[in-house]
Amino acid sequence: MSDVTEKPVDNASEDQQIQTTFTVQEIRELLPHRYPFALVDRIIDYEPGKKAVGIKNVTINEPFFPGHIPPLPIMPGVLIVESMAQVGGVVLSLLPGMKGIFFAFAGIDKVRFRRQVIPGDQLIITVELLTLKRNRIAKMKGEGTVDGELAVQGEMLFSRID
Repeated sequence: MSDVTEKPVDNASEDQQIQTTFTVQEIRELLPHRYPFALVDRIIDYEPGKKAVGIKNVTINEPFFPGHIPPLPIMPGVLIVESMAQVGGVVLSLLPGMKGIFFAFAGIDKVRFRRQVIPGDQLIITVELLTLKRNRIAKMKGEGTVDGELAVQGEMLFSRID
């Protein structure tokens, strides 16, 4: 086996319809996460083997707000990053031959938080696949914005779990 970095190839024919959006019900079919850790409400754009754009609607009813700075509710940074990882998980689960395969979140690098995410915000998360090695290890970059303002950015590592 070589350690050559691979990027997935889009094998869809031109006449084949490619699904580019996913509802929360369809996301539940792709990812194992459930309440309170299902942190993606919708995929609004998907490019096979390349990237996805997801939405996390942040409400005051989130289970973490009563304990995370009650007088000033702020979405915890680790959950913002987990939201990015779940959008990345959608990209990985839709790669050819990966149906039913789970990629665990294995690491983060260069993560920076640029603004707070608070109740009422809509976090728009874009995650792009950078590399996939031997269909086992993936590196992705992501960012989250609120009202067009950068809230978070970073790189994530995923490892296939068999």
